[in-house]
Amino acid sequence: MPPSRRGVCLVISAPSGAGKSTIAGALRAAEPDLANSVSVTTRAVRPGEAEGVHYLFRSQAQFDAMAEAGELLEWARVFGRGYGTPRAPVEATLAAGRDMVFDIDWQGHRQLRAALPADVVGLFVLPPSLAVLEGRLRRRAADDPAEIARRMDAARDEIAHWREFDHVIVNEVLDQAIAEARAVLAAARIATARQTGLAALVQGLG
Repeated sequence: MPPSRRGVCLVISAPSGAGKSTIAGALRAAEPDLANSVSVTTRAVRPGEAEGVHYLFRSQAQFDAMAEAGELLEWARVFGRGYGTPRAPVEATLAAGRDMVFDIDWQGHRQLRAALPADVVGLFVLPPSLAVLEGRLRRRAADDPAEIARRMDAARDEIAHWREFDHVIVNEVLDQAIAEARAVLAAARIATARQTGLAALVQGLG
């Protein structure tokens, strides 16, 4: 029986269009035991969404109180609405030895690492070139020049934080990028410090 271990928080960040959500989704599909973190949000419920499944829907006052009390591991305002990661379920999941994958920006990564320094493994995804990234964004933004320019500026800002991450991959061939992300997760799982049952196992080997 393998020794017990603490779970991993694999945080995947990237500029918009580099593929972080696609890679994170592929990891969740390939690793069915990965736990899902349900975010807190102040935005209104949309048709088809359910409390506790898609989001934890809270008022702005409730959200602010959670942030003030330290109940959110990371949080941000996006277009005037609050989004955050609740602390208690994440800590319980990690203590139970289950892993989690987050696809969030560099600011969320920085907050998560500050809150859980021993549990976070950061993975940054780069595009093979800015030209390739711009081509992907053009397909998303329907060739709106102002929107493309805004997203490219945001991408450059995001890329500037690549050194803050433990690992960096270049998403030129998606299947290879997914395989590399899975390798990072596999290595994080067997880190010596994470395997809390190793000392007892070694003692038993006598």
